[in-house]
Amino acid sequence: MSLLADLKILYHFTMKPIRGRDHAARLESFYSGQAEAYDDFRRRLLQGRQELWDALEVPAGGVWVDMGGGTGANLEYFGDRIGQLRKVYVVDLARSLLNVAQRRIEQRGWTNAETVEADATRYQPLEAPVDVVTFSYSLTMIPDWFAALENACAMLRPGGQIGVVDFYVSRKYPAEGLRRHSWFNRSFWPVWFSGDNVYPCKDHLPYLQQHFETLRLEERRAKVPYMPLVRTPYYLFVGRKKNRP
Repeated sequence: MSLLADLKILYHFTMKPIRGRDHAARLESFYSGQAEAYDDFRRRLLQGRQELWDALEVPAGGVWVDMGGGTGANLEYFGDRIGQLRKVYVVDLARSLLNVAQRRIEQRGWTNAETVEADATRYQPLEAPVDVVTFSYSLTMIPDWFAALENACAMLRPGGQIGVVDFYVSRKYPAEGLRRHSWFNRSFWPVWFSGDNVYPCKDHLPYLQQHFETLRLEERRAKVPYMPLVRTPYYLFVGRKKNRP
């Protein structure tokens, strides 16, 4: 990865104004100038994705929906298991990222994968109910994340799995067993990320634990490129849709 490409990404992170009258337009404003260099930089910043995909149980012939899937890079983490799936949907509102995803799909010969330009709060695939829904560093960019998770739950079959990896901050008084971040972390990260329309939230984990059976939960910290002493908190969650009477 070249320094020039990194500087371009950092410019979009820190200086380029984000414009648009709706969420889709703002996403495209943010990503259109960095889509081609997106994956290399994010690979160093967005940790835990490989561990998430390894933890998911996707049955042979199953259907997987990756909400906010962007460039389709997440498909790479599934490796040869992709060929065992009946269908994979990469859902995003940013057309520039989906163009990269489409090229990736064609180059890899993934005939069972498809890109979908749609809103994660409303999209439902024809194959619903599905086996797995994932959000990889996308939940913090969805303004109505409650609706996105409700939509994911609605499309999952009973016993289906949800996987989420994302930035977050803890509540001031988290539930027993969860980490408590310092005042600085709870205050700094939401402000630092907000310039990119990313909103680390104290309520993601409590909401996920309340609405899904927890299969795996890890709270970690990730290095930030070019900021060697800085670690940003993130979590990895795998849950199962509860069987309702």
